[in-house]
Amino acid sequence: MDNAGVVARIKSSFPKQIIAESEFRGEQRITINKDAMLTFMRFLHDDEELNYDFLCDIVGVDYRPRKPRFEVVYVLFSMRDFHRLVVKLPVEEGEEIPSVIDIWKTADWQEREVFDMLGIRFEGHPDLRRILTWDDFDGHPLRKDFPLLGKDFDKKFDPDTIKVV
Repeated sequence: MDNAGVVARIKSSFPKQIIAESEFRGEQRITINKDAMLTFMRFLHDDEELNYDFLCDIVGVDYRPRKPRFEVVYVLFSMRDFHRLVVKLPVEEGEEIPSVIDIWKTADWQEREVFDMLGIRFEGHPDLRRILTWDDFDGHPLRKDFPLLGKDFDKKFDPDTIKVV
């Protein structure tokens, strides 16, 4: 199935879910709304014709000052058909989105990274905690309003406890 067929199949099953679609260099991109997001993602995974069985990546993007501020991007791949699909989900600041960990197990660490770096929370994630920074780290480093030098960049810290001295 080519990209046009993939989009037609998705649109026939979720006509109100798709906000926008585009293709760039052979890669299909679809922006969806939050309504029935889990049902939509489960369909992409389970549908025999689509078979997006591999979640390559989950990425968060900060578009400050745009509203909604964030976008969560899911890069899906069909191992059988060698098709790639990028699914984008606009997210307001402070809004939780459903976790896809029950669909793709690899979402575990990827959702934790998006949470740690941007502060986007995933509802239903079994262990949503920081993964790249320490537990009491203040802020989210990939947000556009995070200080370029960090909050305690000029202060000495104890490398064993990672606390400012």
